[in-house]
Amino acid sequence: MSEPSTPSSSTSPTQAVRTYLLGLQDHIVSRFQTLDGSPFRRDGWQRPPGGKLEGDGLSQLVEDGPVLERGGCNFSHVQGATLPPSATQHRPELAGAPFEALGVSLVMHPRNPYVPTVHMNVRMLAAFPAGQPPVIWFGGGMDLTPYYGFEDDARHFHQVCADALAPLGAGLYPKFKPWCDEYFFLKHRSEARGVGGIFFDDHTDGGFEAGFALMRAVGDAFVPAYEPIVQRRRDTTYGERQRDFQAYRRGRYVEFNLVWDRGTHFGLHGGGRTESILMSMPPIVKWRYDWQPEPGSEEARLYTHFLPVRDWLS
Repeated sequence: MSEPSTPSSSTSPTQAVRTYLLGLQDHIVSRFQTLDGSPFRRDGWQRPPGGKLEGDGLSQLVEDGPVLERGGCNFSHVQGATLPPSATQHRPELAGAPFEALGVSLVMHPRNPYVPTVHMNVRMLAAFPAGQPPVIWFGGGMDLTPYYGFEDDARHFHQVCADALAPLGAGLYPKFKPWCDEYFFLKHRSEARGVGGIFFDDHTDGGFEAGFALMRAVGDAFVPAYEPIVQRRRDTTYGERQRDFQAYRRGRYVEFNLVWDRGTHFGLHGGGRTESILMSMPPIVKWRYDWQPEPGSEEARLYTHFLPVRDWLS
């Protein structure tokens, strides 16, 4: 990995990233408002100077829509006096440094159990260690969490991810795909959250311009990766059995976000806005003690054919 670097241009890198992220949020929300047929609520917020965090953001979400039972896309841009521990576990030399963080994060929880849940996040962090140049790095990715698996959907999602990364380097998808499989894994259950996608963090290779290009490639790939899957599955007939299994599997989503997800920890431990951070939670969830799917069932096939790590493009 190359050393972190900062752009030499007089143009603020933060402003360029902010402008892109706000445009990305508008594009995604516009597409999914049209798909769902319901307007997204706009909830802007500000943190005044002098507190643990200062900055602003915009949460846009829909609840109880015909396609999206809950869907939201958040933008945030904050500054703080001290990096949270979740941001410095791989960079201990930056512990205690002031920081700036901005990003877009989204989760879509469809109503139809045959439509998978999806998550996407792209972000930039900058730390300002005393007496040293700023350190800038990028992170992000997207992953797919089906309840009833379809190989065509998994292949499509991974192919769009691979195609988006290919112009930036032949080795990126082969690196970011297994990183995603490893990250979105419930260690306390020895079980994957879904069929993965791509994930990267603490990315500094090539400096600011290369990192910003990577952010844009991932952000721009989200709609073509996910929207066709929603269109293909949204009208599939389902019943109470499928809804019940969907609610049970959503419990795994909650467990991962609260126990393992670094982004959730960064927001909550760093004094972030709780409503926006926990917008990722599904609206209806169930837990059962030691439940097992019926052998040979559609539900069992998720565990046997989709949750084990696979090369979806072979």
